[in-house]
Amino acid sequence: MDFLFLTKTFLFRGSTISEIQAILQCLGASIKTFHKGTPIYHTGEIIECMGLVLSGSVNIENNDVWGNKNILSHIDAGQIFAETYACIPGEPLMVNVTAAEKTTVMFLNTARLLQTCPHCCIHHNKLIKNLLQITAQKNLNLSCKILNTSSKTIRGRLLSYFSVQAMQYGSYQFTIPFNRQQLADYLSVDRSALSNELSKMKNEGILTYEKNTFILKQGL
Repeated sequence: MDFLFLTKTFLFRGSTISEIQAILQCLGASIKTFHKGTPIYHTGEIIECMGLVLSGSVNIENNDVWGNKNILSHIDAGQIFAETYACIPGEPLMVNVTAAEKTTVMFLNTARLLQTCPHCCIHHNKLIKNLLQITAQKNLNLSCKILNTSSKTIRGRLLSYFSVQAMQYGSYQFTIPFNRQQLADYLSVDRSALSNELSKMKNEGILTYEKNTFILKQGL
């Protein structure tokens, strides 16, 4: 276990290695590795554990009854997922969680976190505070996705998404975490139509790109 890595995650921010060791035992931590494309959680599941990505990444997906897939968010190493459902006993998942690449996940029993014990209450309080801040940030990210998909046109959605990425990077050049299909799923558009629109925008001098790295032209 790379405890130094854990100290750098948002969930364990402010905790020492010895404190993390104590809290992992208290929360019944377990670790599992998933291959790319392997489901981690399925829609309809009742879960008790949130996941902390130790390596790799996962996608949070919504699949409708017709098989259409929509990527709601992308979770990188050091980030957590499924914490909302794990905090609500008996609440079935409305999403799928899938490994976007070979991924190792640590599972933590969230119910034990919310029910503080006399031995680790200080550690619990730190994690609860961090978990609340993470949840608030995810709410902002969801609001951002709603903004990025509010346009009726593919170009409008792309420009909105790229604008947010540029502001977050503080640069007109940035790398996104999605391939073309994943970006199309995230923006809820057809992949072929998205690729065609990107080619048009490139030909019009709005942007340039190489795989998932983009450069926006200033002043547009």
